[in-house]
Amino acid sequence: MRLVLVDDHAIMRQGLRVHFERRGKVEIVGEAEDGETAVELVHTLRPDAVIMDITLPELSGIEAMRSIHAFDPAVKLVVLSMHTEHCIVTEAIKAGADAYVLKSADFEEIEAALEAAVENKRYLSPEITGLVIQDFLGTGPCSSCSGFMALTERERQVLQLTAQGLSVKVIARDINLSPKTVDAARRNIMQKMGIHSIAGLTKLAIREGLISMEL
Repeated sequence: MRLVLVDDHAIMRQGLRVHFERRGKVEIVGEAEDGETAVELVHTLRPDAVIMDITLPELSGIEAMRSIHAFDPAVKLVVLSMHTEHCIVTEAIKAGADAYVLKSADFEEIEAALEAAVENKRYLSPEITGLVIQDFLGTGPCSSCSGFMALTERERQVLQLTAQGLSVKVIARDINLSPKTVDAARRNIMQKMGIHSIAGLTKLAIREGLISMEL
């Protein structure tokens, strides 16, 4: 199996690489520390599977998975994240995740999740299975998620970059839009989410896993 590892912490990627290389079942063909590079690697290397964090620089794991899944639905996507929030788990699955594993899991569980994904089976860490069941039954806190889910892909990208501290001018340059369009996207996000400040946008981005508390 040809695998790409995506995590912004090198020690996490190194640990996974060492484990899989010892097992001899998987060939690590690439590593990325941000979402944009992950998407580029999938286009270039055409791996069988990707193990990916949610909170990544440049492009979040969820947006990267959407892009990868649209490019090649056959690529298996395994999330390895610390996030247990209802919205993030369900958004990851909707973005194309075949498995969702918590970072508290041992290597055996990660390997089991990867094997399940390759066999076209879903895998969820036991701690989060209940969240998905709640969503299916309509008893989960969907109302708190609906606003964020209503954001467009572009608005989520602007939200992430705004929360990273980038100015409107820099964001516009980085994603090839006019400053006026970026500013309008910010206003739309604030209106949809009922937020009135950049600090509020940053808190939203942290809560939804677009950036980490370290930023």
